[in-house]
This record gives sequence, structure tokens and C-alpha cells, in this order.
Amino acid sequence: MSVTIYHNPRCSKSRQTLQLLRDRGVEPEIVEYLKTPPDEKTLDEFLTKMGMEPRDLMRKKEAPYADLKLAERSLSRAALIRAMVENPILIERPIVVKGGKVALGRPPEAVLDIL
Repeated sequence: MSVTIYHNPRCSKSRQTLQLLRDRGVEPEIVEYLKTPPDEKTLDEFLTKMGMEPRDLMRKKEAPYADLKLAERSLSRAALIRAMVENPILIERPIVVKGGKVALGRPPEAVLDIL
């Protein structure tokens, strides 16, 4: 079964997770999500499968989080997901997908549960 990693090569945790996969004989499909972000439906599915809400997967220290006032509690789930798709720098990484399972590689070893 194939494995996909939503990866940012500039991120140390993302690089560590990719190396962890390779060390275990897994050569994943690599999606550089800053260039090719998941669409809203896919991101919503990832969140559901990980048992997370959108803000749980957001990088709150990135400028767009403050600029777009994403801490505002009145924002809907759909609005938060849309903001992440339109500003993929907000998406925490890496996300690893295998079959119907999804894991956030923070720490990198967290992805081992889905392999």
C-alpha cells in the first residue's frame, strides 16, 4: 500500500519524518504541500481521520494566522480549512497518509502507528 507525505523540505521535522520512513524501507510519494496544497475536501478528511479540529493543525505563529484573524472563535470549520488551503504555510507538517489512515509527524515517530 502506498504512503504519501505532505512535506516541506525546509522543515526539520518533515525531513526527519521522511528519513524515518526511508529507514524503514518506505519510499513515499512526496507532495510539497506549499506548492501543491491539499484541497478543502482532502484537508477536512485528514482532520477527521486524525481526530483534529482545524486550529489543531494550524501553525499559529505564521503571519497569516494573525493577519487573517484566525483566532476569532466565530470562524467556521470550513472558513478555517479554506484559510489553510489558500495559505498552506499555515498547515502543520508533515502529514503522512497510508490507505485510510493519516498521522501528523510531530514527533516523527507518530507516523509509525499508521505503517
